[in-house]
Amino acid sequence: MTSLALTLTETLRYRGAIGQWSWVLHRVTGLGVVLFLVIHVIDTSWAVFYPALYEKAIAIYQTPLFTIGEFVLVACVVYHALNGLRISIFDNRPALWKYQERAAYGVLGLTVLLLIPTFIIMFAHVIHFYQGDPQVLGLGEVISSQLPFIAGIALAIIAAVLLSALYGLIAGDGGKTATRAAGSRLERFWWSFMRVSGLLIVPLVFGHLIMIHLIQGVFEINTAGQMVVGTNFINESGTAVEFVRDRWTFLLGPVAIWRAYDFALLVLVVVHGFNGLRYVLTDYTMSSNLTRRASVYLCVIGATVLLVLGGAALFGTIDQAAIAIAAEAAANLHP
Repeated sequence: MTSLALTLTETLRYRGAIGQWSWVLHRVTGLGVVLFLVIHVIDTSWAVFYPALYEKAIAIYQTPLFTIGEFVLVACVVYHALNGLRISIFDNRPALWKYQERAAYGVLGLTVLLLIPTFIIMFAHVIHFYQGDPQVLGLGEVISSQLPFIAGIALAIIAAVLLSALYGLIAGDGGKTATRAAGSRLERFWWSFMRVSGLLIVPLVFGHLIMIHLIQGVFEINTAGQMVVGTNFINESGTAVEFVRDRWTFLLGPVAIWRAYDFALLVLVVVHGFNGLRYVLTDYTMSSNLTRRASVYLCVIGATVLLVLGGAALFGTIDQAAIAIAAEAAANLHP
């Protein structure tokens, strides 16, 4: 905690060049994306396992608080993706590092240029939604609905600390020299993975943002009679559960194209995101073997839970009974 506090105070005190602020922004935006990723994967799995809860989750996404969060999320994704590309290019072409300052400013400029039309389109969806005088959930209900996520994260932290303490008791904290070489080879793998996966993620995540936040819009996911983006299906029930079912069952030839697309996005983003979180957490826990191991275990736990839960949902089935449950739940949200 001392190193984290020092980093925060020195970041604010030190008036460094654009490189420092690019580093800070890359980490902050990455953390924001990981936080949303946890909520989003769990929420989406409810379309398969708990249809009523998924309808409420989408209703929560359509509240003012989460609408603001959606704009922040998109800004985080765009900047993090573009800056990640800059990092990958310069890491593979060291001779270009003399241009890093201009490139960093270029990333900021391109982010703004992309966000201006993006925000205009997103805001048009917001205006259209509120022109219909919708009933939205209250702020208290929205905040209370996030308590299970907070509790889950707290339990994961406790489990990680306990596992780390148990390991320390059994194996001790010795053997550092014996594991350092293997660790170095592993870290080289993860260094390469972060750059390769980042390149693969950019078109996938930008495609997802365009479909779900621009073309369709979060407010139209549960609109009856609306065509489901990327398919030739019509959302007849006006439920978010049917929207997910139609996307995941749409076939392009013999392939459920959006199911495969979302699976690739899930695996790459979860592993990339939680490994990035590992980098951040271990940077501030190097002075303690207990907390450093706990940081690694926490990331492993988080990634495993999301991969298992998200994968099970993607390979699950949404039947007509689930859609009926979702329709009833949606009707009861605003009696």
